[in-house]
Order: sequence, then C-alpha cells, then structure tokens
Amino acid sequence: MKKIPSILQGLRIPVIGSPLFIISSPKLVIEQCKAGIIGSMPALNARPASQLDEWLAEITEELKAYNARNPDRPAAPFAINQNVHKTNKRLEQDMEVCIKHKVPIIITSLGAREDVNKAIHSYGGIVLHDVINNYFAHKAIEKGADGLIAVASGAGGHAGVKSPFALIQEIRQWFDGPLALAGSIASGKAILAAQVMGADLAYIGTPFIATKEANASDAYKQAIVDGTSDDIIYSNLFTGVHGNYLAPSIIAAGLDPDRLPVSDPSQMNFARETKPWKDIWGAGQGIGTIKEVITASAFIDKLYQEYIQARQSILKQIHFDTSNSNEAVK
Repeated sequence: MKKIPSILQGLRIPVIGSPLFIISSPKLVIEQCKAGIIGSMPALNARPASQLDEWLAEITEELKAYNARNPDRPAAPFAINQNVHKTNKRLEQDMEVCIKHKVPIIITSLGAREDVNKAIHSYGGIVLHDVINNYFAHKAIEKGADGLIAVASGAGGHAGVKSPFALIQEIRQWFDGPLALAGSIASGKAILAAQVMGADLAYIGTPFIATKEANASDAYKQAIVDGTSDDIIYSNLFTGVHGNYLAPSIIAAGLDPDRLPVSDPSQMNFARETKPWKDIWGAGQGIGTIKEVITASAFIDKLYQEYIQARQSILKQIHFDTSNSNEAVK
C-alpha cells in the first residue's frame, strides 16, 4: 500500500503546478491553490530576499480567508521551491522564512540536504525532491526527503533525459512513497497516463506560463501558444545544467540553436549579456497542446474536465474488454 501524506490527498485533480523561475508569483500560486491543485513558486523569485516574508504572508492569509468562505471546497496547499545548490547564498535566510510561515510543502532541487529536510520536518512540513534518475532518487530518500519528483525527458527548464516509463518503473521497484512525474504533461489525459504508470501526481509547469497570472512577457506567452515540440532545444549553455528552451528566444539572443557550445556544469551561470529565464525562455515539449492564453483557473478547469473524461473513457474500455473476454470464454 502506498504511503501518501494526507496533505497530498483530497486534491481536485492530482497535480502540482511546478515552480517557474521568475514566472511564478503569489497571484499565480493563490489561483492554482483555489482551483484545487498544489501551487508553488521558487523562493528565489522574491527579490529582494526580504520580499519572501511578505509573499508567504500574502499567500497564507489569502488562502486562509478563502477557506473560511468556502469550507466545503477548501484550497489546496502550496509549496515553495528551494534551490539547495552551494551557489545559492540565500538558502539559509530563505529557509528561516519558510520555517517561520510553516510552509506545508518544500520542493528541493539541485542537491539533497539532510539538514534542510530535518528543518522542514521540525514543524510538520514535507519535502519533495527533484530527481532525474534512479541514483539521485535513492540519495534523496536516504537523506530524508518524503517524496520524489521524477523529472523525465521533455520537461521544461532543467530536465532529465530518461523516458518517463523507465524512470517511474525503476523508482517504483523500491519506493512506495509520494511520486510526481514531470515531462510534457499538459492535458487531463496525460495526468491520467502518469497515474497509470505509477505516479501519484502530475507536475505541470509550461502551460502555466501561458496564463494571465504568470509573470511572463506577452511575447513569451505567445511563443508558448505558437510553439510545438520541434521548437524545444536541450542545452546546458545557459546555466551549466541541461534544460529545455524555446528556439525563437535563442535566435533572438543572436545564437544558433543548432550550434550551441557546451557550458562548464560547475559554473551554473550565464556569462553572456543575455540572462537565462529572462531572455532565454524555458519550455517543455508539451507545448503543442497549448492554444491560447487564459487564466490559471480556466486552464485547471480544462484539465479537470479532460481528466474526468479520460477516466470515464478508460473505464468504459475496460468494461467493454472484460465483457468481450467473458463472452469469448462462454
């Protein structure tokens, strides 16, 4: 039997809105949570660092007020992403703020930290850790993470190269705790497919760039709407870590997306005049299903309808197949 913390249960649909660097804001997180999915944002989006305290107070108070008005349909919990890599000089300060506000879910990435996990557990929070392969999955759980986010091929931003089928099945051979899947998930059918493979939750980011609440330029949002998987380029040039980016933004920066040099992964920075995530736009391979810029709640409503329809369709198919099998036996 799977071990799923109660905080991850009871969602309208099994989805985490992934933290989008620069793009996720308190407004987007709040709308995601109100619509019934886990909303999240990177702590580093708050600039200056002191703004994180204000933002967490805003999110907490708004969701508390919403729940008081809607006791029968409370908001989903929210999460904060912490980059625990050694280059993040704000980690200790940001962690103190998260502990102060008792952030219910912390998503850690770019390393697994036992001290960070213990600090979150001290007030009853849970930790989900980004992994791109089975090796890092083992390391994360060994260091005290409660759950995993399997970042498979095709995910936006810093993505892995593993097929979701390979990654999920390897992790599920030994881990029965919370498991989310990231990688080209942009529809209700894809959410159900992730569950069928063994994931508990879908981790969805790129479609939320093309929402009205997203802190992205109109040009960026339109590029998501206009783009397809053919426009996604996988490179480590921009941050030192491999990720998926939109070719039009790379071309606009004066670079040839087909001839990008390789970066030193130990640097984790961008030496050119253009800045990653601001001038070079991240996106996942699932953008082909995104056809318009809408509100976050409208997109989540769409996911919900697609998800319910997909479940009903599968149940009908199973019933049909079972009936035919029984007739054949007779």
